[in-house]
Amino acid sequence: MINVSLFDDMTLCTDQEVERMIPLVPEPRRSDALKFKHTFGRFACLKAYLMLADLLHSEFGLDEFRMETGEHGKPFIADRPDIHFSISHCQKAIAVVVSDQPVGIDVESFRRFSDGLLDKTMNSDEKAAILSSDAPEEKFASLWTCKEAVFKMQGTGITDNLHNILSGGVTTGTKLNLEKGYALSVAW
Repeated sequence: MINVSLFDDMTLCTDQEVERMIPLVPEPRRSDALKFKHTFGRFACLKAYLMLADLLHSEFGLDEFRMETGEHGKPFIADRPDIHFSISHCQKAIAVVVSDQPVGIDVESFRRFSDGLLDKTMNSDEKAAILSSDAPEEKFASLWTCKEAVFKMQGTGITDNLHNILSGGVTTGTKLNLEKGYALSVAW
């Protein structure tokens, strides 16, 4: 079972919406959100938590849960090793996935990339696919979100294995939203 929740109506990213959501989340998530200086950071932190809470309730019947983080910062639900989740956000979308197996998610806006970033993050086949694409920013975002979703699933953080991370037999799926300008990938 893999269930994804996606939010991409960023017109709702306002100080008023942040104020509405603050009492809906427990400490320490409330404190985490208030550490952000900008509205978007606060909004994304709160909205992602509420999206996760909705998924945990609908898929696992959880009404209360405690999030903790592992050695490399991967969050998990305390006392529930049977539940796996991942959260991601960019300026255009917020995404959450829950599953009964290890899972990772990443969402990124389409953007220009430098030759240096391409060399650092992509292997020769991936670089060729990006450079020969009619939409290189979209292709780059698609591959990058797949890689980051795999790293999140593994819980290792971004390692030196950037060039070969997608050749390890992990399943990924990607959705492009051309209208709103982002790529979303899930790894399991």
